Amino acid sequence: MKLTETAIEGVYEIEPQVFGDNRGWFYESYSKEKLEKLGIKADFVQDNRSFSATKGTLRGLHCQTDPKAQSKLITCLQGAILDVAVDIRKGSPTYMKWIAVELNAENKKMLFIPKGCLHGFLTLTENVEVSYKVDEYYSPENDRSICFCDPEIGVEWGEDNPVLSEKDKKAPLLKDSDVKFEF
Repeated sequence: MKLTETAIEGVYEIEPQVFGDNRGWFYESYSKEKLEKLGIKADFVQDNRSFSATKGTLRGLHCQTDPKAQSKLITCLQGAILDVAVDIRKGSPTYMKWIAVELNAENKKMLFIPKGCLHGFLTLTENVEVSYKVDEYYSPENDRSICFCDPEIGVEWGEDNPVLSEKDKKAPLLKDSDVKFEF
């Protein structure tokens, strides 16, 4: 596995070693031991998958508040996404910065997002399937959404009229939410 630092403290782009031949390809999509050797320590407890049929579907910006905050390892299994992480950890050297990485079925890249960051993605193709590991179980009472177009955050999605869930349509601005993390 190859680990690449991003512009956000603790967010890493991960490229697996892919072995291919005339039959196709093989790679390890997760190895706790290898990630720990690279400095990523997360005890994943749940796997989630989502499917979006329509190009331009935006899911996010999401997180869970403490004490149920989650680190995530995101992979796009089918299609392509613009995967976004936003550092909202007060005191972090990258506080309020965001990054966007294209994850797709061909490049097989993954994105590790630590606790204290918002996460969201925009589908760049039809029929997108995303898988993500989390290190804390889903907690409805700690589940939060922040407005994807919060001007204080300023994510450049490249989509003027995304397909949104009702939850994401009603999401507050960060300054109006109860989402608070310390670095």
